[in-house]
Amino acid sequence: MKRHREDVLITRPVRVERIPEGSPLDLAAGELAQLTQALGSSFTLLVDGQLVRLKGVDADAIGKPPPATLALPDKVELEDVSDLVWQTLKTCYDPEIPVDIVELGLIYRCDIEPLDSDQVKVWIDMSLTAPGCGMGESIAEEVCDKVLALPRVGEITLNLVFDPPWDRSRMSEAAMLALGL
Repeated sequence: MKRHREDVLITRPVRVERIPEGSPLDLAAGELAQLTQALGSSFTLLVDGQLVRLKGVDADAIGKPPPATLALPDKVELEDVSDLVWQTLKTCYDPEIPVDIVELGLIYRCDIEPLDSDQVKVWIDMSLTAPGCGMGESIAEEVCDKVLALPRVGEITLNLVFDPPWDRSRMSEAAMLALGL
């Protein structure tokens, strides 16, 4: 799979997350970076040999517009929430892999349960490509933030699970093709 890199200039101080450990790193204005991935709601940059994840809300720090958000219908019925949750999950990416977490097979369960007549609770069991992945907390936080922002979602419980362990057989055919496997 051929990846394109684009040189970018950090135009203002910004905090990013180191990949794969997830620890914070502050970048200064004037630093040079290479944009290696712009998928979902974040950007993956290569800075001085270190991969980092830049949140979409900080896109202006590299001269980019914020990533587009999921278009929602004007009126969302309770029966529409499940489809919206799955669409939302498909906007979440591991910053090292250019395939969304659904196609990667990281979502083991996604159930919707009524809370009351207007809201639902979403239960998600999600795995990671490796149990020690330092980005797991960041990916899980992104999933929770995006799902909770959906209309009619009042609660979410996300469990990181590792049984059964994730392996490539859980990937969709589209994911395998995208990764050249």
